[in-house]
Amino acid sequence: MAEKQSRLNVLVIGSGGREHALVWKLKQSRRVDRLFCAPGNPGMGTLAKCVNIKAENIRGLADFASRNKVNLTVVGPEQPLAYGIVDEFQKRKLPIFGPDRKSAQLESSKVFAKEFMQKYHIPTAPFRVYSNMADAMGFCKTCEFPIVIKADGLAAGKGVIIVRDREEAWQAIENIIDKKIFGPAGTRIVIEACLTGPEVSLMAITDGKTILPLLPSQDHKRALDGDKGANTGGMGAYCPAPFLTPELLAQAQEHILEPTIAGLRAEGITYRGILYAGLMLTPSGLKVLEYNCRFGDPETQVVLPMMRSDLADLFQAVTDKRLGNFGPIEWRKGAAACVVMASRGYPGKYSTGQRINGLQNGWPANMFVFHSGTRRDGNNWFTSGGRVLCAMGVDNDLKTALDRAYSLVGKIRFDGAYFRKDIGARALENNRTT
Repeated sequence: MAEKQSRLNVLVIGSGGREHALVWKLKQSRRVDRLFCAPGNPGMGTLAKCVNIKAENIRGLADFASRNKVNLTVVGPEQPLAYGIVDEFQKRKLPIFGPDRKSAQLESSKVFAKEFMQKYHIPTAPFRVYSNMADAMGFCKTCEFPIVIKADGLAAGKGVIIVRDREEAWQAIENIIDKKIFGPAGTRIVIEACLTGPEVSLMAITDGKTILPLLPSQDHKRALDGDKGANTGGMGAYCPAPFLTPELLAQAQEHILEPTIAGLRAEGITYRGILYAGLMLTPSGLKVLEYNCRFGDPETQVVLPMMRSDLADLFQAVTDKRLGNFGPIEWRKGAAACVVMASRGYPGKYSTGQRINGLQNGWPANMFVFHSGTRRDGNNWFTSGGRVLCAMGVDNDLKTALDRAYSLVGKIRFDGAYFRKDIGARALENNRTT
């Protein structure tokens, strides 16, 4: 399938469950020789060599890649992309998978993304942009609620607030612009209409010309069952999402993915890497909620186990600008499900250092764990983050995959462990499993 069959030294940048999934999948490639992760986590350390370089240390990462003859670097998180890691690597002629800094504006600036969609007629919610608190509050007097208020910049997936009335709107505006709860990400805000319908995550891989969609998935962003509570980085996911039918996927390709890449080209931007469109199936059709410029988390954890194709081949086809020669991505039948086990209090204040029991046990091949926030001391595991780990299940249908994931959750214990009990419930209730 790939034209070049040389062995690869691969560096994965990041330290969460998404990066663990990337390392896990790349480890299966016949092409990969040496596999590094920076900074990685102890779970990833069982598959690859962890190097103590932070994801934001762009020069340090480029120096490491050069010294260790890394011929494929894969960027997991959004911050290094926004800071220009791809530009630095390309300047040094180091192959890297991901969009450059200009392309990454689709995620690093909600204002850029919304104005881009408006310019190129990509379906999205109507919106207004404000940097002045009084002007934003004045606009809210004319709004029909609910509305959505978004911080312009990166906020770790937590910069979106749905408000139900004027009082909540004013509080959100004050918190973002005046109190700066999201820091400089809140210098400007987007206020937009609140859309309704099922949400679907559609990731696609592109070399700037060819676009290959991955299987659609559905994330569960809210902290509490029933899609209640605060927004989080993601409490679980499943794949494939049945709401995005083949017909709707074709519409997304024609009216969203292709116009996005074409619009960027018209702006003088060649986009290479993962293009992630957060979609909502509204009564009036598919609309884009937001773009991400990297693999989703926890969507990656459920999409990659469904992929039969060699991921290293796929990445190299992008860096070599020959994705059109790759052919269709091959997928296994069935479904994958992920349940995130989090620390009590997440996404707010939470404690770490809780001992994790159960990780030492072996599991069947269709049940496994991706680490997000763990620390290892000898044979003992401890919590070290808000989202601690992802319990995975893969099987021939969604219900069985979810049963396996929740069975695994029942085997892992730590003080204050919290998880949602309704991952995938909407698909099951509507009898739309795959």
